[in-house]
Amino acid sequence: MSLSPARPKGPHLNALRAFEAAARLGSFTAAAEELSVTPGAVTQHIKTLEAWAETQLFVRNARGVKLTPLAEELLPGFTQAFDQLGFSVHALRNKATPQKVKMAALPAIAQLWLAPRLGALREVAPEISVSVVAMDTPPNLVREPFDMTLFFSSDPIGKNEAKITGDRIFPVCAPSVAARLNDITDLPKETLLHDGAWGTDWDIWLKHQPDGGSVLQTGTTHSLYSIALEEARHGGGVLIAHEALVEKHLERGELVRPFAASVDLPRHMVANMAPTFHASETFQKIASILLPPQP
Repeated sequence: MSLSPARPKGPHLNALRAFEAAARLGSFTAAAEELSVTPGAVTQHIKTLEAWAETQLFVRNARGVKLTPLAEELLPGFTQAFDQLGFSVHALRNKATPQKVKMAALPAIAQLWLAPRLGALREVAPEISVSVVAMDTPPNLVREPFDMTLFFSSDPIGKNEAKITGDRIFPVCAPSVAARLNDITDLPKETLLHDGAWGTDWDIWLKHQPDGGSVLQTGTTHSLYSIALEEARHGGGVLIAHEALVEKHLERGELVRPFAASVDLPRHMVANMAPTFHASETFQKIASILLPPQP
């Protein structure tokens, strides 16, 4: 007589994923954001895993959560395992559909720098299909289904990354507005345009100017840099431009620089590539259009 005993069940993969993300990020909320679920779902997954393991993995307190010694010991192994799983998933995507590329980019970069270059890429490699997702923060390329990201970064250039350009700022406005600006002391007569994400731009530029301290930073603030740029283009005020994002407008004369002074910020526009994508033939075609020659 053959025996077929019931095999013990292991923990659900989602519970393991929730544990690894929460432990690595030190927050149930941050883990929920990365996994695109609710904090409550992460909490329930953790409780399920703790019940299965018959041990506590997190210490809950008023300030958040803290790993138990056992969880700290186990975290590196879980992180390595999920990183390898992510690598394998990327390899599957790249080999199954090598001509489909998914990019994530800062909204301003996606709209003002990347979009004008996609047409040139299509002419060179019409077989490549590029989809772009605008995001405020870079995704985890090891875990999330993106092949390439474009963001500003002040970190050293790392593996699978490429510097595109620096980040130089200076005021811009429509030619009609520039005609009224003889020097920096005329700025208080105009509307200063601000971007919510880069709210310190005016402060940084003015601090580098001899008479900058006398300029009151009043004006309007927009949640999208492209909206502030459009208002400046239509004569609505003066905006601090990021050179890489306004070069086409300056070339066409839609925007001008009323003052010569500029400030170089301690960061760069950086392209970050998933490892399997970086090694692909498709990346080489994209790099020929989007990236400067690398040393």
